[in-house]
Amino acid sequence: MGLLAVLIGTIGAAVAVGSTTTAWADVYRVLAHRLFGLGPAPDPTVDRIVWRLRLPRAALACVVGGGLSIIGVAMQTLVRNPLAEPYILGISSGASAGASFFYLGFLPPLLSKALTMPLAAFVGGLASITIVYLVARDGVRVSVARLLLAGVAMSALMASLTSFVTFSSPEPDKLRAVLFWLLGSLSGARWGLLPIPAVTTALGLGALLVLARPLDAMLVGEEPARSLGMPVEALKRGLIVLATLVTGTLVAVSGAIGFVGLIVPHAVRLLVGVPHRRLVPLSFVAGAIFLCWADLAARTVLPGQELPVGILTALCGVPFFLVLLRRRAYHFG
Repeated sequence: MGLLAVLIGTIGAAVAVGSTTTAWADVYRVLAHRLFGLGPAPDPTVDRIVWRLRLPRAALACVVGGGLSIIGVAMQTLVRNPLAEPYILGISSGASAGASFFYLGFLPPLLSKALTMPLAAFVGGLASITIVYLVARDGVRVSVARLLLAGVAMSALMASLTSFVTFSSPEPDKLRAVLFWLLGSLSGARWGLLPIPAVTTALGLGALLVLARPLDAMLVGEEPARSLGMPVEALKRGLIVLATLVTGTLVAVSGAIGFVGLIVPHAVRLLVGVPHRRLVPLSFVAGAIFLCWADLAARTVLPGQELPVGILTALCGVPFFLVLLRRRAYHFG
C-alpha cells in the first residue's frame, strides 16, 4: 500500500513537472474533466500538456518499468543467476538490430512497406530468441548453461550488426534518431501506443503470480524442484516464451532501457525477501516508480533538451543499488 501511494504521487509529479511546470490544481482539473466529466473545460494548452503529452508518457513509463522488473525476476529465477536481466537472452539486441535495419533503410523495400519500426523491433527480437532456444534445446530439455551462452553470443552478434548498419548509414539525422532510440526513450508515448504493451505486461504479471510457488521451487535447483513434482522443463519453456513476448513488446515501444530489470528485483528482495508471491507484484510497482522518476529526470536535468532515459536509469539506479547492497545483508535464493 505504501508503494502504491508513492506510485500515485510519482505519476502526479511526472505530469506536473517538466519544461513548463503545471500547477497541481490544473492537473486535477484536467483529470476530473477528462475522466469524470466534472467541472468546466480546462485551458486547451494545459489540457494538451497534461492529457496528451505527459500522462501517456507517465503511463508508458509505469508499464515499461513494471514489465522489465517482473521479467528480470523471472530471468533471475530461470537461470538462478543474480546477474540475469530481461535482455540476457539476446531479445533486446535482436530488437535493436531489427529497428536499426528498418529505420536506416537496410531492409528490402517490399519488407519495409509491410513493417513499422516497433514491429521490425519485435521481429528482430523474436528471431534472436528463436536461434537461442534452438541452440539451448537438448532433446526435450532446455540447458540453462547453453541458454546463457547462446544468449550472450547472440547479443554480441546482434550488437555488431546494429553497429555495422549504424556506421554504414549516410544519413546523420536518422543515425542520431536511432542512437537515441537504442539508449531508450519514452518521447513517442501516446494513448494509441499503450494498449498492446499494457495488455502484454498485465498478462506477464498474472502468469508470474500464478507461477509463484513453482518459481520458489526453481530457486533451490532443478532436481529438487522435480522431486517436488514441478514440471521443470515446461516451466522453463513457458518463462522463455513469456520473457520474449513481454520484453520484445516493451523494447519495440521504448527502445532498450537497461538496468531496470537487473536492479529493481534485487532492491525489492532486500526489503521483502525471495518469495515470489510478494516479490513479483512489489517489483512491478517499484519498477514503475523507478522508471517514472528516471524519465522525469531525463526530461528536466538539462534545460531545453532531453536525455535518453537509459542513461538516467544507469546513473540513478546503480549507485542506489550499491548502497542498498552494502548496507544490508543480502541473499539471492
